[in-house]
Amino acid sequence: MFNNIGLPGLLLIAVVVLVLFGRGKISSLMGEVGKGITSFKKGVAEGNKEIEDAGEEAEEPAETAKDVTPDADKDKA
Repeated sequence: MFNNIGLPGLLLIAVVVLVLFGRGKISSLMGEVGKGITSFKKGVAEGNKEIEDAGEEAEEPAETAKDVTPDADKDKA
C-alpha cells in the first residue's frame, strides 16, 4: 500500500501534519521523542552492564549453558 508513496506524497503528508498541529506542537513532540530514545538507549546500556556484572559474579561463564532437561525426557529428543 505504501510502497510507491514517493517524495511528493511525503511532502504532502508533512505539510498536512504541519498545518494540523502547528510548528510548536511538532517541535515539542519531537523533543519528547528524542528524550524517549535517549532514555531507551540508557536503559539498554544499564541492562547490558547488569548482565555483564552478573556474568562476572557467576561460577560459570554466561556463554556456557547448562542442560536442565529432566533425565526422563532426554531420550525423547
